[in-house]
Amino acid sequence: MIDVTEQINSVRRTLGDRVLEAGQARVLTISQAYDTDLDDLWDVVTDPERIERWFLPVSGDLREGGKYQLEGNAGGTITRCDKPRSYAATWEFGGQVSWIEVRLTPEGDTRTRFELEHTALVDEHWGQFGPGAVGIGWDSGLLGLAMHVSAPNAPRDTDAIMAWLASEDGKRFMKLSGDAWAAADVASGADPETAAKQAAATYAAYTGAE
Repeated sequence: MIDVTEQINSVRRTLGDRVLEAGQARVLTISQAYDTDLDDLWDVVTDPERIERWFLPVSGDLREGGKYQLEGNAGGTITRCDKPRSYAATWEFGGQVSWIEVRLTPEGDTRTRFELEHTALVDEHWGQFGPGAVGIGWDSGLLGLAMHVSAPNAPRDTDAIMAWLASEDGKRFMKLSGDAWAAADVASGADPETAAKQAAATYAAYTGAE
């Protein structure tokens, strides 16, 4: 049974700005600590068989300089690998390129924090939907990661996942996630009214709500 409120509250979310050669970018950072050690969590986030159980099927050459492809989602190039602490990659989807970095930090001997930083150029899509458009997806990923760490041998049940996302609990999860990203945006200096409108637009896009 998924405790939606507990999961949302277990996650840290921050937003920042960065200037790239290509223009102004926003930096979205999300993290959660899990009850497993550093080596195991590294295996969770780099072994294709385990990635499939909590995120999506992945193919390619999963090493520094190699290409990867997530089924039905983004692909890109792994630009850096510092086992077992971090890796970085391009995130290429829908004709757009952004950048991700994953960092793992021990919190004691049996607990490790997963942190993901996603840097994306500011465009019309960002202006309409704000950070939640990406953030809700990453919140869903961290939920999957939490469930996998608690039951590592359980297979990924795509039908059950889709059914849950369409349920009232799933919709509440997306609403709370979107609101949390709007709050993080406001904390970074965004206009509260604009952030609220973007969160509402993102929720409608994810759920089909009017």
